[in-house]
Amino acid sequence: CALPIYLLDASKMINPLSLLPQPPLPLPPPNKPSSYLSSAAPTTPNTSVQYRQKLTYLESLNVNSLKAVRLNPHFRSAPLQTLKCVENCLCSIGIPRSSLGRILDMYPQLLTADPHLDLYPVFEFLINDVALPFPDVSRAVVRCPRLLVAGVDDQLRPALMFLRELGFVGRQKINCHTTVLLVSNVENTLVPKIEFLASLGFSDSEVANMVIRSPALLTYSIEKNLRPKVDYFLKEMKRDMAEIKRFPQYFSFSLEGKIKPRHRLLMNHGFSMPLSEMLKVSDGEFNEQLLDMTLRFIDFGQS
Repeated sequence: CALPIYLLDASKMINPLSLLPQPPLPLPPPNKPSSYLSSAAPTTPNTSVQYRQKLTYLESLNVNSLKAVRLNPHFRSAPLQTLKCVENCLCSIGIPRSSLGRILDMYPQLLTADPHLDLYPVFEFLINDVALPFPDVSRAVVRCPRLLVAGVDDQLRPALMFLRELGFVGRQKINCHTTVLLVSNVENTLVPKIEFLASLGFSDSEVANMVIRSPALLTYSIEKNLRPKVDYFLKEMKRDMAEIKRFPQYFSFSLEGKIKPRHRLLMNHGFSMPLSEMLKVSDGEFNEQLLDMTLRFIDFGQS
């Protein structure tokens, strides 16, 4: 499965992909149809022995074979070399075999993918358009395998353009930690979340600054995360929204597991503290702060 030479722009002096060892199985040229691998495979009937070999291969990767057969209708007819060609392709960009099984188990359709038509365009986009350093391509894919099944032209590129307009440029440009944002649909996911934050009274520039400082905001559900936490913040905590502008990471903490219990403890003692101090510390540190505040209150009352 030799890697194509067109993954980098012609203006680049070094093609990092060309530095990799070439896997043993040859891939078709880019203009071949997706059926190439199947048609080029040996025409020996898919006997029960061959089928068991494919199932054994999946188990060696820790891929649920029953799930793969159910979700990928092409698996039964695909030759074993097609599956191994996908493995060679993904491993050649630096994805460890230990992560490969998790990726293929999440998206069994990748098992019979044509690397030239389905995978290399994604790698090319991440290197040339997103401008990820080559070692970060595998990190991005391992962090968000959905990148491999998202269309470049109808999903990844429009999301990249939207995020850049929002302010993810320069030092805040998309990196291997934030490529997860690229799989979010612009109209159905990203825009509604931006509009929700703006509806809280923040200006466009304030919203942009919040999501750049805390990119995870764009991954949270409005109804299951953002709205309930805003409601609790305003109705129960009775605080000013300016605090969320200063600390947008508030939305990353569990409402039931951390926000409510710590707020109630503070209220029971008659204390208050900034959001960041209330939430960023561990349980032990929070309890120490609470004890310290209590002792200082007692000392102040006795003086």
